[in-house]
Amino acid sequence: MTGPRRIACLSTEAVEVLWRLGAQDRVAGISGYSVYPPEARQQKPKVSGFSTLRMDRLLAVKPDLVIGFSDLQRPLLDQCEAQGLPVLWFDHRDIAGIHAMVGALGELVEERAAATQLRGELQRRQDAVAEAAARLPWRPRVYFEEWDEPMICGIGWVSELIAVAGGTDVFAERSRQGGARERIVTSEEVLAADPQLVIGSWCGKRFVAERVRARPDWQSLDAALAEVKSADILSPGPAAIERGLPRLHQLIAACCAAEQPPAPT
Repeated sequence: MTGPRRIACLSTEAVEVLWRLGAQDRVAGISGYSVYPPEARQQKPKVSGFSTLRMDRLLAVKPDLVIGFSDLQRPLLDQCEAQGLPVLWFDHRDIAGIHAMVGALGELVEERAAATQLRGELQRRQDAVAEAAARLPWRPRVYFEEWDEPMICGIGWVSELIAVAGGTDVFAERSRQGGARERIVTSEEVLAADPQLVIGSWCGKRFVAERVRARPDWQSLDAALAEVKSADILSPGPAAIERGLPRLHQLIAACCAAEQPPAPT
Protein backbone atom coordinates (compact mmCIF):
# COMPACT_ATOMS: atom_id res chain seq x y z
CA MET A 1 0.00 0.00 0.00
CA THR A 2 1.34 3.41 -0.97
CA GLY A 3 0.00 6.89 -0.29
CA PRO A 4 -1.49 8.03 3.01
CA ARG A 5 -2.59 5.24 5.33
CA ARG A 6 -4.22 7.22 8.14
CA ILE A 7 -6.46 9.95 6.73
CA ALA A 8 -8.44 12.33 8.93
CA CYS A 9 -11.46 13.72 7.05
CA LEU A 10 -12.84 17.01 8.37
CA SER A 11 -15.66 16.99 5.78
CA THR A 12 -18.25 14.31 5.22
CA GLU A 13 -17.98 13.97 1.43
CA ALA A 14 -14.35 12.81 1.67
CA VAL A 15 -15.41 10.07 4.08
CA GLU A 16 -18.18 8.97 1.74
CA VAL A 17 -15.93 8.87 -1.31
CA LEU A 18 -13.08 6.99 0.37
CA TRP A 19 -15.56 4.43 1.62
CA ARG A 20 -17.05 4.02 -1.84
CA LEU A 21 -13.56 3.53 -3.27
CA GLY A 22 -12.90 0.67 -0.88
CA ALA A 23 -10.36 2.71 1.09
CA GLN A 24 -12.26 2.81 4.39
CA ASP A 25 -9.37 1.18 6.24
CA ARG A 26 -7.32 4.31 5.50
CA VAL A 27 -9.84 6.58 7.25
CA ALA A 28 -8.50 7.29 10.74
CA GLY A 29 -10.90 10.01 11.87
CA ILE A 30 -14.04 11.78 10.68
CA SER A 31 -16.17 14.86 11.17
CA GLY A 32 -18.98 14.62 13.68
CA TYR A 33 -21.27 15.75 10.86
CA SER A 34 -20.51 12.69 8.74
CA VAL A 35 -23.71 10.84 7.82
CA TYR A 36 -22.83 8.58 4.90
CA PRO A 37 -22.03 5.80 5.14
CA PRO A 38 -23.64 5.14 8.54
CA GLU A 39 -20.91 2.61 9.31
CA ALA A 40 -18.38 5.44 9.44
CA ARG A 41 -20.15 7.05 12.40
CA GLN A 42 -20.10 3.72 14.22
CA GLN A 43 -16.52 2.74 13.44
CA LYS A 44 -14.39 5.88 13.21
CA PRO A 45 -13.35 8.43 15.88
CA LYS A 46 -14.85 11.90 15.51
CA VAL A 47 -12.14 14.54 15.48
CA SER A 48 -13.92 17.70 14.31
CA GLY A 49 -17.12 19.57 13.68
CA PHE A 50 -17.38 21.49 10.43
CA SER A 51 -15.77 24.75 11.50
CA THR A 52 -14.22 23.44 14.73
CA LEU A 53 -11.39 21.03 15.40
CA ARG A 54 -10.40 18.96 18.42
CA MET A 55 -6.65 18.92 17.93
CA ASP A 56 -6.17 16.49 20.81
CA ARG A 57 -8.52 14.00 19.18
CA LEU A 58 -6.98 14.57 15.78
CA LEU A 59 -3.44 13.96 16.99
CA ALA A 60 -4.61 10.88 18.87
CA VAL A 61 -5.52 9.12 15.61
CA LYS A 62 -2.01 9.84 14.25
CA PRO A 63 -3.02 10.99 10.76
CA ASP A 64 -0.54 11.16 7.91
CA LEU A 65 -2.98 13.35 5.93
CA VAL A 66 -5.84 15.69 6.86
CA ILE A 67 -8.51 16.47 4.25
CA GLY A 68 -10.75 19.53 4.46
CA PHE A 69 -13.19 21.49 2.33
CA SER A 70 -14.04 25.16 1.77
CA ASP A 71 -12.83 28.47 3.13
CA LEU A 72 -14.41 27.64 6.49
CA GLN A 73 -12.07 24.70 6.97
CA ARG A 74 -8.96 26.33 5.57
CA PRO A 75 -8.05 27.77 9.02
CA LEU A 76 -8.39 24.29 10.51
CA LEU A 77 -5.98 22.92 7.93
CA ASP A 78 -3.60 25.78 8.72
CA GLN A 79 -3.63 24.61 12.34
CA CYS A 80 -2.83 21.09 11.18
CA GLU A 81 0.07 22.30 9.07
CA ALA A 82 1.40 24.17 12.11
CA GLN A 83 1.49 20.78 13.83
CA GLY A 84 3.53 19.37 10.94
CA LEU A 85 0.65 17.42 9.39
CA PRO A 86 0.24 17.15 5.60
CA VAL A 87 -3.10 18.50 4.37
CA LEU A 88 -5.27 18.31 1.26
CA TRP A 89 -7.80 21.10 0.63
CA PHE A 90 -10.81 20.94 -1.69
CA ASP A 91 -12.90 24.00 -2.54
CA HIS A 92 -15.16 22.82 -5.37
CA ARG A 93 -18.57 24.50 -5.71
CA ASP A 94 -20.13 22.75 -8.73
CA ILE A 95 -21.07 19.31 -10.05
CA ALA A 96 -17.92 19.09 -12.13
CA GLY A 97 -15.95 19.62 -8.94
CA ILE A 98 -17.67 16.65 -7.29
CA HIS A 99 -16.52 14.41 -10.14
CA ALA A 100 -13.02 15.89 -10.00
CA MET A 101 -12.81 15.27 -6.24
CA VAL A 102 -13.71 11.60 -6.74
CA GLY A 103 -10.94 11.33 -9.33
CA ALA A 104 -8.41 13.08 -7.10
CA LEU A 105 -9.14 10.81 -4.14
CA GLY A 106 -8.94 7.79 -6.42
CA GLU A 107 -5.45 8.90 -7.43
CA LEU A 108 -4.51 9.57 -3.82
CA VAL A 109 -5.33 6.06 -2.59
CA GLU A 110 -4.49 4.34 -5.90
CA GLU A 111 -8.08 3.23 -6.53
CA ARG A 112 -8.33 4.70 -10.02
CA ALA A 113 -10.63 2.02 -11.43
CA ALA A 114 -13.03 2.36 -8.51
CA ALA A 115 -13.02 6.15 -8.93
CA THR A 116 -13.79 5.82 -12.65
CA GLN A 117 -16.62 3.45 -11.84
CA LEU A 118 -18.06 5.78 -9.20
CA ARG A 119 -17.88 8.78 -11.52
CA GLY A 120 -19.68 6.75 -14.16
CA GLU A 121 -22.43 5.81 -11.69
CA LEU A 122 -22.88 9.44 -10.70
CA GLN A 123 -23.04 10.56 -14.32
CA ARG A 124 -25.62 7.92 -15.17
CA ARG A 125 -27.77 9.12 -12.26
CA GLN A 126 -27.51 12.69 -13.49
CA ASP A 127 -28.39 11.66 -17.04
CA ALA A 128 -31.40 9.62 -15.93
CA VAL A 129 -32.82 12.52 -13.90
CA ALA A 130 -32.12 14.96 -16.74
CA GLU A 131 -34.03 12.72 -19.15
CA ALA A 132 -36.99 12.56 -16.78
CA ALA A 133 -36.83 16.33 -16.26
CA ALA A 134 -36.93 16.91 -20.01
CA ARG A 135 -40.39 15.31 -20.05
CA LEU A 136 -41.84 17.76 -17.54
CA PRO A 137 -44.40 20.15 -19.03
CA TRP A 138 -42.69 23.27 -17.63
CA ARG A 139 -39.89 24.39 -15.32
CA PRO A 140 -41.04 25.77 -11.96
CA ARG A 141 -39.23 28.67 -10.35
CA VAL A 142 -37.44 27.35 -7.25
CA TYR A 143 -36.13 29.16 -4.19
CA PHE A 144 -33.73 26.94 -2.27
CA GLU A 145 -33.03 28.03 1.31
CA GLU A 146 -29.85 26.75 2.94
CA TRP A 147 -30.35 28.70 6.18
CA ASP A 148 -33.19 30.69 7.70
CA GLU A 149 -31.69 33.39 9.95
CA PRO A 150 -30.36 35.09 7.90
CA MET A 151 -31.91 33.61 4.79
CA ILE A 152 -29.21 32.09 2.60
CA CYS A 153 -29.89 30.73 -0.87
CA GLY A 154 -28.35 27.57 -2.32
CA ILE A 155 -24.71 27.18 -3.30
CA GLY A 156 -23.44 26.40 -6.82
CA TRP A 157 -23.84 22.64 -6.99
CA VAL A 158 -27.34 22.91 -5.51
CA SER A 159 -28.36 25.42 -8.17
CA GLU A 160 -26.96 23.17 -10.89
CA LEU A 161 -28.80 20.15 -9.48
CA ILE A 162 -32.06 22.13 -9.47
CA ALA A 163 -31.55 22.78 -13.18
CA VAL A 164 -30.79 19.11 -13.88
CA ALA A 165 -33.92 18.14 -11.94
CA GLY A 166 -36.14 20.35 -14.09
CA GLY A 167 -36.42 23.57 -12.13
CA THR A 168 -35.21 27.14 -12.46
CA ASP A 169 -33.23 28.46 -9.50
CA VAL A 170 -34.41 32.02 -8.90
CA PHE A 171 -31.02 32.91 -7.43
CA ALA A 172 -28.83 31.03 -9.90
CA GLU A 173 -26.48 33.98 -10.34
CA ARG A 174 -25.98 34.43 -6.61
CA SER A 175 -25.37 30.71 -6.12
CA ARG A 176 -21.99 31.15 -7.81
CA GLN A 177 -20.84 33.13 -4.79
CA GLY A 178 -19.11 30.56 -2.64
CA GLY A 179 -19.31 32.39 0.67
CA ALA A 180 -22.50 32.29 2.68
CA ARG A 181 -22.42 36.04 3.31
CA GLU A 182 -22.62 36.69 -0.43
CA ARG A 183 -25.66 34.43 -0.70
CA ILE A 184 -27.81 36.16 1.92
CA VAL A 185 -31.18 37.16 0.48
CA THR A 186 -34.03 39.29 1.77
CA SER A 187 -37.72 38.55 1.98
CA GLU A 188 -38.32 41.30 -0.55
CA GLU A 189 -35.99 39.62 -3.03
CA VAL A 190 -37.60 36.22 -2.60
CA LEU A 191 -41.12 37.59 -2.96
CA ALA A 192 -40.10 39.59 -6.03
CA ALA A 193 -38.71 36.40 -7.59
CA ASP A 194 -42.15 34.78 -7.06
CA PRO A 195 -41.03 31.16 -6.71
CA GLN A 196 -43.55 28.40 -7.26
CA LEU A 197 -41.59 26.00 -5.05
CA VAL A 198 -39.65 26.77 -1.87
CA ILE A 199 -37.22 24.05 -0.82
CA GLY A 200 -35.69 24.24 2.62
CA SER A 201 -32.50 22.45 3.64
CA TRP A 202 -31.40 24.11 6.84
CA CYS A 203 -27.91 22.89 7.54
CA GLY A 204 -28.00 20.60 10.55
CA LYS A 205 -31.59 21.26 11.62
CA ARG A 206 -35.12 20.40 10.50
CA PHE A 207 -36.89 22.65 8.03
CA VAL A 208 -40.09 24.06 9.55
CA ALA A 209 -42.54 25.10 6.84
CA GLU A 210 -44.89 26.77 9.33
CA ARG A 211 -42.17 29.22 10.34
CA VAL A 212 -41.59 30.09 6.71
CA ARG A 213 -45.29 30.69 6.07
CA ALA A 214 -45.42 32.94 9.14
CA ARG A 215 -42.84 35.37 7.79
CA PRO A 216 -44.19 38.87 7.21
CA ASP A 217 -45.93 39.12 3.84
CA TRP A 218 -45.13 35.51 2.95
CA GLN A 219 -48.78 34.51 3.30
CA SER A 220 -49.26 36.02 -0.14
CA LEU A 221 -46.62 33.74 -1.66
CA ASP A 222 -48.37 31.05 -3.70
CA ALA A 223 -45.70 28.37 -3.48
CA ALA A 224 -45.36 24.79 -2.33
CA LEU A 225 -42.97 24.26 0.58
CA ALA A 226 -40.89 21.13 1.05
CA GLU A 227 -37.63 19.87 2.53
CA VAL A 228 -34.56 18.12 1.25
CA LYS A 229 -32.50 16.74 4.13
CA SER A 230 -29.32 18.76 4.48
CA ALA A 231 -27.15 15.64 4.66
CA ASP A 232 -28.49 14.65 1.24
CA ILE A 233 -27.53 17.80 -0.64
CA LEU A 234 -25.37 20.30 1.25
CA SER A 235 -22.14 18.30 1.05
CA PRO A 236 -20.52 18.28 -2.40
CA GLY A 237 -20.11 14.54 -2.78
CA PRO A 238 -21.97 11.49 -4.10
CA ALA A 239 -24.96 11.95 -1.76
CA ALA A 240 -25.87 15.24 -3.45
CA ILE A 241 -26.21 13.47 -6.79
CA GLU A 242 -27.55 10.11 -5.63
CA ARG A 243 -29.92 11.33 -2.90
CA GLY A 244 -30.42 15.07 -3.26
CA LEU A 245 -30.94 15.16 -7.02
CA PRO A 246 -33.74 12.53 -7.15
CA ARG A 247 -35.47 14.27 -4.25
CA LEU A 248 -35.28 17.61 -6.06
CA HIS A 249 -36.79 16.04 -9.16
CA GLN A 250 -39.56 14.45 -7.11
CA LEU A 251 -40.51 17.83 -5.62
CA ILE A 252 -40.28 19.68 -8.93
CA ALA A 253 -42.36 17.05 -10.73
CA ALA A 254 -44.98 17.25 -7.97
CA CYS A 255 -45.07 21.03 -8.37
CA CYS A 256 -45.64 20.63 -12.11
CA ALA A 257 -48.47 18.19 -11.48
CA ALA A 258 -50.17 20.40 -8.89
CA GLU A 259 -49.85 23.78 -10.60
CA GLN A 260 -50.86 25.17 -13.95
CA PRO A 261 -47.97 26.30 -16.14
CA PRO A 262 -47.43 30.05 -16.09
CA ALA A 263 -49.11 32.09 -18.78
CA PRO A 264 -46.77 33.11 -21.61
CA THR A 265 -45.46 36.65 -21.38
